[in-house]
Formats: sequence, structure tokens, C-alpha cells
Amino acid sequence: MVRVRFAPSPTGYLHVGGARTALFNYLFARHHGGKFVLRIEDTDIARSEKVFEQNLMETLRWLGLNWDEGPDIGGPFGPYRQSERLHIYREYAQRLVSLGKAYEVYAYPEEIEKIREQLLSQDEAPHYTREYFESFATSERKREYEQKGLKPAIYFSMPRKTIVHEDLVKGTVVFSEGSVGDFAILRSNGVPTYNFACVVDDMLMQITHVIRGDDHLPNTVKQLAMYEAFGATPPKIGHVSTILGPDGKKLSKRHGATSIEEFRSQGYLPEAVVNYLALLGWSSPDAKEIMSMDEMISKFSIDRLSKNPAIFDPVKLNWMNGHYIRTMDEEQLIHLISPFLNNWGFLAKSPEWLREVLQTVKDRIHILKDFQTAADFFFIRPQVKVSASQEVREALIECSEKLESSQSLDKNYVVNLIRSVVKGRKVNAKEFYTTLRHLLTGRNEGPELVDIVYLLGTSETAIRIKMGLEE
Repeated sequence: MVRVRFAPSPTGYLHVGGARTALFNYLFARHHGGKFVLRIEDTDIARSEKVFEQNLMETLRWLGLNWDEGPDIGGPFGPYRQSERLHIYREYAQRLVSLGKAYEVYAYPEEIEKIREQLLSQDEAPHYTREYFESFATSERKREYEQKGLKPAIYFSMPRKTIVHEDLVKGTVVFSEGSVGDFAILRSNGVPTYNFACVVDDMLMQITHVIRGDDHLPNTVKQLAMYEAFGATPPKIGHVSTILGPDGKKLSKRHGATSIEEFRSQGYLPEAVVNYLALLGWSSPDAKEIMSMDEMISKFSIDRLSKNPAIFDPVKLNWMNGHYIRTMDEEQLIHLISPFLNNWGFLAKSPEWLREVLQTVKDRIHILKDFQTAADFFFIRPQVKVSASQEVREALIECSEKLESSQSLDKNYVVNLIRSVVKGRKVNAKEFYTTLRHLLTGRNEGPELVDIVYLLGTSETAIRIKMGLEE
């Protein structure tokens, strides 16, 4: 059975790249009827926070990426937080020591740093070997460690040979002999390093495939060597392309929002975000772009993942989100936009009225936050003054008086009333309608005027005309 995992560190919000990695793993697992595992890699004690862990899980659920095993629901290979697995890492580190594949290091951090500086000063790569640390393993140093209650760090003895990796995305990758030196797998405080914990967890959790960002490619040679040392078969690994901004540089804050939480707060829909993320480095065999989760699951395959960097295009994301907004069920859309209305202080006259306002401006909205600027004049009276010719001013006053005294607000009646005033007064139609729009909305473009008058109501329309025309 296919078993994949998403293993975030709870040190911040879920980044676009992390969300895409989670999505690709989820789609692959569901396509093959396998298991999607959530593992929390929280061994960075200084930076890991429980609030980030909860936020990560909430965001994944918001995207619809529900896991089969994880820290909150358990599973047959738990625990699923690395901080709860420290005893396991100690056991497996000692196993490597007993096999002669790893060794204890009694050097203090400053002594290790001195070795590194010495190697660099000799124009050598800072690759450690067992020999560099042997002089520290004296009986006196061991006794000193024992008296201080310290434990030696454990380093993995990197084999001196070429390692070939058959990547699911990039193809054959060759790591030449000596490209990596020995490295720590267990710190003196008992906390494992990333590469070691990753291998032990993937091995014990029976992970069959690993799909991750290509920034992890340098870690692969270390991990493959450790699998070999344990006599274990490594999972099949694929490294997906980097996500770049529109300027061709690595996606970062300078390009705008980069975390899923930011997109959510701005009013992007989870369906649109997931759909767009799927297309960052993957393409459907039929070149279709708008797809449901079920469609993506049925069509997903690793061999359609691109080796080339993906370009994050906010314009396309906005277009896609706008499509989902326009095709969404109106009741669901009202439910989603209601929290935004509360934050803006927008009070709807009724659910039916709000529904009609949404229908009027929906084509102008790409994200829910756009509703604030697209429809604010329906909720808040604009403070405007206009300068218009005397003829247009008189026509507008007549129009407001007729609307105010009218008992009907049928759209056809409104159209005919306004047209009759313009025709009867023989005013410049363009000036009249432009001025009327500005009086009612405070802007020069927007929905159809008849829809604006209808939704504002005759009384409010008349008030806005008179207020805006006051000297």
C-alpha cells in the first residue's frame, strides 16, 4: 500500500510551498488508495510552538487535506510528534554505533567549530571524519562529561563512495564520493538532527514514497546512506520544483502574500487555492485548469510533475478564485462573506437584499475582500459633492422628487422614470448619468445604475442626490 507523509515543523504559518507539497502527497495517496500521514517535526525546541501546530492542522483541514494518521487522531505507527519519539531516536542511534556505522563524539561545540575553521583556512571543505574527534575521547574527557551529566553527541560515519539516486521527478542524480562528510545524528541533549529523525520515522512508519521540495535534495545523500546502514529499503523519493515569483526569483514576502493563512484572510476560497497550487509544477493530462478535488485525484500522477521551476502568478490565482466565486452557491457565498461584513461594519437590510447586492457586484470580485470596495456604497453613504450644469442639477432634483414620491420600485418603472426626466429636460445624457452615478456611489464606474437605485431604494437615492447637490 502507498504510504506518504507531510511532515511540517511548527515554527510558523503554512507557506505556499509547504501547502503544495502536502497537496501533491495527498493527491498521490488518494489516487492510489493509500494513506496520507501527518507528522509534526517539532525537534527545533527553540522555535516550535503549539499554536503553530494547531494552526497548521486547521489550515490543512481548511484546504480539505485530511490525514489518515496523525498526532490528533493517532494511528498504528505513533506517536506522530517527534518530540514524543526521543527514546526511539536514542535507541536507533545506539544501534548504528553498535554496528560501527556511527560513533560518539566527546568534543564541545566550540572545539568542533575550531576544527571547521581550520579546514576552511586550509581551503578544504568542512567535512568531518572519525579521526578528527578521536583525540577528544580520553578517559579524562569521558569522566568530565559524566560529572557534568553530559552525553556525547553521535555522528554518522558517511561511507566514502559514490551514491546514485533515481529521483521520481528529476531522474538520475549522482552524489560523488566525498561530497558529504560525517555528520551529527544525535545531539548531546538527546535531540536528533533532521536527517536522522526523518529516516527513522519514515522507516518505522513504513513510508513508501516521499514527495518534497527540491531544497531537500542535498539531504537525500545523507538519508540514503543511513537507510543502507540500517539495512533498510528507502522510500521512492521525488523532489518537486522550486516556486518562483513573477520576477523569476524565489517566492518571498516581497512578492506579497506567501502563507495560506494570508490568502485565507483576504478571502481566497480553499477550492481555488487547492486548484491553483496543483498547477504549480503539475499539469492535467487533458490540459484542463479548473478542476475539483476529485478530478485532481483521479488524474494525478508523479510522471506529470515538472522538473522546471513553477512561477507563482497572483493574477492567475485571482482569476481562478473569481471563477469559483461566480460559480459558487449563493447561500454558501453569503455564509463565507458574512464575517468580512461584520469586520467592515456592513449591515445588510436582509438576507434577500444581500443576495441581490452580491449578484450585482459578483462579476467584479476576485477575492472576498474585493467586496468591500466593490459594494461599500450600498452600506455606507458616500460623502461627495458634485459640480454639474444647472440643467443637470435641476433634472436630478426632479428625478429625486419623483423617486421619493413613488410607491413603486419596479426596475422598469425606475428606468422609464429616469429616461423621461432626461428626455423632458433635454439635458446631456452622459453628464446626467455620470453625475447621478457619482452622487449615489462616489465613483465613476460600477454596476448598472438601475440596479444601484433599486437596491438603495427610492428614499436613500433621493437623500444622496440632494445631499450631493447641496451648495
